[in-house]
Amino acid sequence: MRILVLGGTGYLGRRVTEQVRALPGAHLLAGGRTGAEYAVDLAADRPERLAKTLAAAAPDAVVNCAGATGGDPVTLAEVNARGPAVLCAALREAAPAARLVHLGSAAEYGPGTPCAAVTESAPACPVTPYGATKLAGTLAVTAAGLDAVVLRIGNPVGPGAPAASLPGRMAALLRAAGSGPGAVLRLGDLSAYRDFVDVRDVARAVALAVTAPGPLPPVLNIGGGGAVPVRDLVHGLARLARFQGKLAEDGGGSARSAQVSWQCSDIGAAERALGWRPAHGLDDALAALWAATP
Repeated sequence: MRILVLGGTGYLGRRVTEQVRALPGAHLLAGGRTGAEYAVDLAADRPERLAKTLAAAAPDAVVNCAGATGGDPVTLAEVNARGPAVLCAALREAAPAARLVHLGSAAEYGPGTPCAAVTESAPACPVTPYGATKLAGTLAVTAAGLDAVVLRIGNPVGPGAPAASLPGRMAALLRAAGSGPGAVLRLGDLSAYRDFVDVRDVARAVALAVTAPGPLPPVLNIGGGGAVPVRDLVHGLARLARFQGKLAEDGGGSARSAQVSWQCSDIGAAERALGWRPAHGLDDALAALWAATP
């Protein structure tokens, strides 16, 4: 089975690449902007150029891990919205039978209802440019008429978390602070609830989606299955770091946390369609993250 992974050098992409490479009979193909076997830039390639690249790769499946989590709205739109649309147009021309597994985001849903888990049929009401552009990418994939599934990922945690993410940033801050009692880390408001999912479980869900027989639902939630206070994640990392200083919440926080105080995804459909459930809890994910933090 020829499997083309786009964006395989990113945080999620690296784990996905490891899982896909281990599939029996898999022939892994790498696509990206630099240093990849197949040159692919979803933010800039014309559909006809990308179609030629896909025809040369002749994939049985394509996994799109390419995406932007930060930056200005133009960059977010180019990568998260235009990219999937161009990819689908090229696939329809060059490899219409290939399965497409696209990584979406729970940010597409927008604010959740406290004590409730959101299902895939819930209205999507994103409140940030990131969520809005990811939703545009999802709509492009689900309307393309391809054998495609969007995996809406919760908040990934685990080894290799980037510094731009809360888990990665906290791990780096705690490593730099050491265990001295005089250290003070000034943080924003940590009262929001998030659905954290281990990056290794995300990668396993992708591998299952690539190989699952028959058509899949257009969208599947991939999360930890519960809402956890962000404060629990921060304090869990602090315990692993043996941090004896003070964690001071100044109440500032991010605009996104203020607008989205609760996120929790219902993951029942993924279990029914893929036989998938998370194998790693938050404590396991944090331990792996801390062990991998330089």
